[in-house]
Amino acid sequence: MLLYVDDMIITGNDEMEVDKLRDELAIRFDIKKLGELHHFLGLEVTNLASGIFLSQEIYAKKLVERIGVNQSKRCSTPLEANKKLRREEGSLLANPQPYRALVGSLLYLTITRPDISFSVGLVSRFMQSPKKPHLEAAKKILKYVTSSLVGFTDADFGGDLDDRRSTLGYVFLSGGTSISWCSKKQNSVSLSTTEVEYKTAALAAQECIWLQRLANDLHLPIIKPTTLFGDNQSALKLTNNPVFHARTKHIEIEHHFIREKVLDNTIDALEVRSEENIADIFAKSLSKTSFEFLRAKLGLISKKSL
Repeated sequence: MLLYVDDMIITGNDEMEVDKLRDELAIRFDIKKLGELHHFLGLEVTNLASGIFLSQEIYAKKLVERIGVNQSKRCSTPLEANKKLRREEGSLLANPQPYRALVGSLLYLTITRPDISFSVGLVSRFMQSPKKPHLEAAKKILKYVTSSLVGFTDADFGGDLDDRRSTLGYVFLSGGTSISWCSKKQNSVSLSTTEVEYKTAALAAQECIWLQRLANDLHLPIIKPTTLFGDNQSALKLTNNPVFHARTKHIEIEHHFIREKVLDNTIDALEVRSEENIADIFAKSLSKTSFEFLRAKLGLISKKSL
């Protein structure tokens, strides 16, 4: 994951302010200057001329060693295309603790690996009573993580076969690099693809506003409307049209937040072809070709390619 900081220039005055703050803190606290950050809680930090490279390579390797996964069998995707898991499928694990530990470790790995967010979110649904197919799926994710890597809103309508709830996903990119992403199972059942895609866009709009405020606090204000792509025409029409319709009047008020932001020019909601919708990777399992194409669009790169 490459975070570009070309626009963030530290001037001499800034350095003086930092030194002044450090001196003031040293009066009250025991402070040590440790130099540049290289490792922090499993994160590896490499300073480059073009930015900062974050990875969890060592963390992932230790995880593979601890779980004992056969590294000779590599996987090109975290899950097979259209892979579905059910609560009552397969035999119950005698000891669920290793499964819970593995999923917890994979959740931490999503800090730098947004490409496994959907897969990890899926296996994390079975923490209470994990079964053998669930463990096999979790281990497959780990096999994928050890494989080499080269590097918008969407939802899977009724994707969970047990309760028919949908999985939503969104991703925000800046300078060609993913800076915020989400893969989440919805709290309630949606009655149509329009509804679930509309709810997803509303959630993404909230994250968009937060990112805009963060950029403003960093003195990098976003002046133009943020473009939010989706591949559902009905949801986009509902987003851009303030008129309520009979089939959508049951949608909770909170989800109409996106309408307000489109009308006040904060967000520009546009359509994108389904096969080019980057958020697809956070909402469903994909074929190898689609997965690798969208993964590259996330801006993920290998440290070896630098």
